[in-house]
Amino acid sequence: MAESNKVEADSFRQYLPDLSIPRFTIMKEQDAHEYATAFKTGAQPPWLHALYVHWMKLFAEPFKGVTTDGKVVPDLFKLQSDEIPIDKIVSTANAVLDLVDDVQRKALLYHIDSPEWRTWSNPEFLLSDKGLRLDEISEEVRAAILAVLQATLSPEGYEKAVAAMRINGFLGDLVESPRVMNEFSYNFVLFGKPSTDRPWGWSFYGHHLCLNVFFYKQQIFISPWFTGAEPNLIDDGKYAGTRILHVEEQLGLDLMQSLPKNLQSKTQIYQKMKDPAMAPGRWNKDDQRHLCGAYRDNRIVPNEGILVSSFDEAQKKLLYGIFEQYLLFLPATARRLRIEQVQAFEAETYFSWIGGYDDKSPFYYRLQSPVILLEFDHHSGVFLTNDEPAKFHIHTLLRTPNAGDYGFAIRPLIPPVEGAEGTHIVW
Repeated sequence: MAESNKVEADSFRQYLPDLSIPRFTIMKEQDAHEYATAFKTGAQPPWLHALYVHWMKLFAEPFKGVTTDGKVVPDLFKLQSDEIPIDKIVSTANAVLDLVDDVQRKALLYHIDSPEWRTWSNPEFLLSDKGLRLDEISEEVRAAILAVLQATLSPEGYEKAVAAMRINGFLGDLVESPRVMNEFSYNFVLFGKPSTDRPWGWSFYGHHLCLNVFFYKQQIFISPWFTGAEPNLIDDGKYAGTRILHVEEQLGLDLMQSLPKNLQSKTQIYQKMKDPAMAPGRWNKDDQRHLCGAYRDNRIVPNEGILVSSFDEAQKKLLYGIFEQYLLFLPATARRLRIEQVQAFEAETYFSWIGGYDDKSPFYYRLQSPVILLEFDHHSGVFLTNDEPAKFHIHTLLRTPNAGDYGFAIRPLIPPVEGAEGTHIVW
């Protein structure tokens, strides 16, 4: 094991939980559905059940999108070709449909306008059981679903997604609860019929990996997405050495440390990760500091921190290195075009920070513009026992503000086809 990895491993292994406590003994006895039922009925910790109830209230709201002030900025997105291999993506999706039986097909397919797009979530409990769960289907169907991901995502994006799944399996083994958390404890759903010329998409979601993908012809939106890890390093077993989210971590820290003192103080909106100066609700036990996770489709997030237009050339290189990492799931041309769109709004892009910015302190940062919002957050333990945020537990997410999530902003621009599925948007 490399020395840097050994330090990471030692740091999380001192926080391994006591598996004899009821939380884990019960979890070992339940499958994913039993575990979810116990959660929904309030048998799990009250604060978690209260969060679920709040999420359901948020879900009942009509979709608007993330904004800075509650008002959607219009005309930010247009129909375009991202040069994605739509023929290949459609053929792999149809291969899944050819393999499944009638019951599975019914579970798998949702209308393109279905509000179920918005019911993804990143915790380990299966709150919305739609589509097919990969650990409950044949290896042949599972491989076909993974082929859809591989055809859609960039090679490096697919590698990152698979790594997140493997780390989830590693955590499941650490807490001896693989029936709830394993490498394939993820659901896959199709929205609309796979098509080269009509809108459709898919969702893939589970613990610490959620991807929502919308297609229209050769255009693609991968948004919102969530990627996390606890711990973010596998230090033993078949996939030892697997590590994710450390690049985003280092680039963010390098950028913050590169700023002059006066800009650092303006960027650092709170000095402590759970700061007494925070308004009620700015920190919560589940999301901690990040604002735009599951069910937060309509969050109002005012700009904070400093404008990045003041950065020098070296700082902008770090800045766009972060954007590259957060757009990694996109194929190369789509990623380049999205970066160009982000650059066009550089004068309206803000960088904000919470926590320390020495080499050891955990931290949160956000980059926000009219066309992209990304968050990085070090968390305290959920399965591990660290009470304070630690660098081995990371949450990252991306939103496309102003109704860009789920490709919603371009849907009204798509020419209708009379009688075709997806002619009208009904949320």
